[in-house]
Amino acid sequence: MLQLKEKRKGVEGLSKPFKEYLMEQVKPKEGDQIVYYGRPALCVPYIMVKSYEIRDLPVQQVFVPLLDESKAKLIENVPDVGMHVTEEITDVHPKVVVLMGGLAMPDVQISAEMALDHVSRYEPKIVGACYMSEFFKAKWPDVIPFDLLVDSIIDPVYVWRKTE
Repeated sequence: MLQLKEKRKGVEGLSKPFKEYLMEQVKPKEGDQIVYYGRPALCVPYIMVKSYEIRDLPVQQVFVPLLDESKAKLIENVPDVGMHVTEEITDVHPKVVVLMGGLAMPDVQISAEMALDHVSRYEPKIVGACYMSEFFKAKWPDVIPFDLLVDSIIDPVYVWRKTE
């Protein structure tokens, strides 16, 4: 069962809890994989923020669009630019799975049960990363035993325009 542990703000609030969890609970070793399952395009920028925070860890980072591991891609640090999705990878063996909230959006045909069934074969630690309580709205925490869940609220959003 999940229990609210703290409230943070800003970009550090998005990424630091993930790195802290990995360092304290997982203690990743050379060759371990962190595999992010998410919606193409929509989830990728958020994955880049998380992956950048842990770029110095001795892990391999992988992006899987939706749950289709046949389309898995490496995530690598490009000096002076940041993290980028690069070439295909055929060997997916996550020590940690990061399920992105885009998977739980109503127009994506993936249920919590499907996601859990898919990733459970690896016996990984399961991290959730969502925005605007998407996982809670879709009741994924009732099904998936998240080891860590970071829910970010993007509210309000200010829009400024030049006046004539």
